[in-house]
Amino acid sequence: MRAAPTILHLDMDAFFAAAEQASKPSLRGKPVVVGGLGPRGVVATASYEARRFGVHSAMPMGQARRLAPNAAYLVPRFSFYRSISEQVMELLGRLSPLVEPLSLDEAFVDLDAGGVADDSASARTAGERLRADILATTGLTGSVGLAGSKMIAKIASEEAKPDGLVLIEPGTERELLAPRSVRILPGVGPATGEHLRRAGMTTVSDLVEAGEDELVRLLGRAHGASLYLMAQGYDDRPVVAERDAKSVSVEDTFDVDLHDRVRIRFEVERLAERCVGRLRASGHSGRTIVLKVRRFDFSTLTRSETLRGPTDDPGVVREAAGRLLEAVDTTGGVRLLGVGVSGLADYTQEDLFAQAEAEAEAAHAAEGAAGAAAGAVGAVGAVATSASEEGAGSDAGAAVTGASAVASVEPEAHETAERRWAPGHDVRHAVYGAGWVQGSGVGRVTVRFEEPWSEPGRVRTFAVDDPELEPGEALPLVRRG
Repeated sequence: MRAAPTILHLDMDAFFAAAEQASKPSLRGKPVVVGGLGPRGVVATASYEARRFGVHSAMPMGQARRLAPNAAYLVPRFSFYRSISEQVMELLGRLSPLVEPLSLDEAFVDLDAGGVADDSASARTAGERLRADILATTGLTGSVGLAGSKMIAKIASEEAKPDGLVLIEPGTERELLAPRSVRILPGVGPATGEHLRRAGMTTVSDLVEAGEDELVRLLGRAHGASLYLMAQGYDDRPVVAERDAKSVSVEDTFDVDLHDRVRIRFEVERLAERCVGRLRASGHSGRTIVLKVRRFDFSTLTRSETLRGPTDDPGVVREAAGRLLEAVDTTGGVRLLGVGVSGLADYTQEDLFAQAEAEAEAAHAAEGAAGAAAGAVGAVGAVATSASEEGAGSDAGAAVTGASAVASVEPEAHETAERRWAPGHDVRHAVYGAGWVQGSGVGRVTVRFEEPWSEPGRVRTFAVDDPELEPGEALPLVRRG
């Protein structure tokens, strides 16, 4: 435990929704909900205006629509949020070499390690300067908590929301925690909280009074002992700059249960390709392939297969996921599929089967090339067909919107109107310039033309195949120069 509040916790305010409001002047001050828009979608983030109606993260989107029918409902733009997050993390890196990101919008910072704070006054100055720099750089607000431990710093940032700073002096932790709900402590979720409630413990002071032995009896040695320490305000966890990934995974929830076994196999293969893309982007390979299947009755099955060595070969992962699928009964329908890779390593061991398959494909290609020399016109047609099918099998065939994804029944080389013109996504018109999609359907798409630094813009409607309308790039929230 530190004698000075030099651990900082930053939490951006309603990050996804705030970013959408900042980029769309017509939505500022209005309820905005970001998440999967399908019937099984969930809320990723709700603006503070939407939260007044009871909308919150992880809520089913259908329930959110009933609570706030007049809110703007948008699909996430993760690449846009990631670009803002990178700007914020760069600012944190200027404060200290010890920055521990928890997500795109949340991180711990060790101010002492950066030499920018060694007492309450200097810590507060650093926190206020950070908030000002974030606003100037991104146009968004973040809340800051300062304390002598990570647990208390996170509690402080929650109290600071929205757009504030709270500093909790070391030595006051136990007094601060005593009247709070046990749920405020790390590791106490709904199940543990209910277990403690049945034992007569609802506040942190109840845990302290019960004693370590009683908590160990109720929760086990490791959990009970650590919870007793935290209830007294003790948390000596350091800020860790590097957090090694344990696994890489992707999953899709479908609006309509999948019953066709061929379609299910196609979706598993598509997920395997996306998973390998993330795996390679992280610079890792992995040994264990994991398949997740949630069936029509919400029962969830997980199957895994461990390979002889780590791989990042899409063919190997795809085939392993396919083998795992064969062992799963999908009768009745499937509502969610996921593919993951764990047992990560920084190197790849060549898979002999994959190598043999590659050699066979090379030999086949050589034979095809010889045949092509005899009939150039036929070869051109074959190549064109092959290219079209390869493009059809790419991720363009299914647009993921938050926790909900809608895939085409068969692979298609073109995007449907709904996927191309998702609510909230950026577009550009040859005449009217930059805008964003308000909605689409029955062959039409409605666009509001405005920029982050403009006045609320006008709305116009076009045919979904209007040649002058195309997907656009996200504009920066703060205009430079």
